[in-house]
Amino acid sequence: MLILGLETSCDDTGVGLVDADKRIYANLVASQLEAHRPYGGVVPEIAARAHLDVLDSLITEAMHRARIGWGDLAGVAATTGPGLIGGVMVGAMMGKAIAAARKIPFLAVNHLEAHALTVRLTDSVAFPYLLLLASGGHCQLLLAKGVGSYRLLGQTIDDAAGECFDKGAKMLGLGYPGGPLIEQAAASGNPTAFALPRPMLGRAGCDFSFSGLKTSVRVLLQGRTLTPDLVADMAASLQQAIADSLADRVVQAFKILEAEAIQPTAFVVAGGVAANQALRTRLTQLATAHALPFLAPPLDLCTDNGAMVAWAGVEKLRLGLVDPLDTSARPRWPLQQTAL
Repeated sequence: MLILGLETSCDDTGVGLVDADKRIYANLVASQLEAHRPYGGVVPEIAARAHLDVLDSLITEAMHRARIGWGDLAGVAATTGPGLIGGVMVGAMMGKAIAAARKIPFLAVNHLEAHALTVRLTDSVAFPYLLLLASGGHCQLLLAKGVGSYRLLGQTIDDAAGECFDKGAKMLGLGYPGGPLIEQAAASGNPTAFALPRPMLGRAGCDFSFSGLKTSVRVLLQGRTLTPDLVADMAASLQQAIADSLADRVVQAFKILEAEAIQPTAFVVAGGVAANQALRTRLTQLATAHALPFLAPPLDLCTDNGAMVAWAGVEKLRLGLVDPLDTSARPRWPLQQTAL
């Protein structure tokens, strides 16, 4: 069961080939960082055109490297939402065209579910597991109960953790994308140098908030010269504040599950923010304190890629969850509604 996966929801064009035995035949990503860097963030129109320019050739290259032909495919999976709708449509239409031409199943994949299921490709974790999904556009805590079955425990009420990293990096003159640049700068900084807030800390429930944290960074930087020491200290303080906020919400999730006598098999972190090593260390400690395995995909599978979409397609196809060719691209698609 070899599946072609297409990912075009944001600023990375991803093409992956994965089979039911968890073999990754190819996983190619064409980055658009240089195209968006002058703007300090992703420009939707530029992203969509860039996907259109490279997707066809990237598919050809992936199949060439994997040494497979069209007749070897059991299906094609494409991110159909959520995401920047122009880009989503590029990948979805390509996937449908291939499925129609080759008369193979089309699998409409929720981008968030692709992240959520990646750990089952890399670590074979069983359901249910507690999932922290953190990226530039999403920040959620969920109980993953099965393919297409998720219980939302909490989500951001404003901005995502990755957005906070990006905007913090921009204010510090570090550039884009912010996550790895903040982590790099923070390595030589003092995490207690600036008294940044921890939004929602100690509150009941599992919702997040990062808007006020961004505002505090901006206020504290007003009138200051961005010296290397100041940048390092603010980066370290911001990274620590984000880690503290995420950890506090995870503790609340553990409390909810314990009160309901629900025993997850593992604590899983997915999405681009999961690439942050300081955050991984903090969350590993939390999992250990609750006697749970801490699982996170390898760094190249944390960020957007085609292999995760292909694997989500494998998971769907072996359950018979095939989608019609008139399935709509969706800019918004809550993960807990994947089964609808």
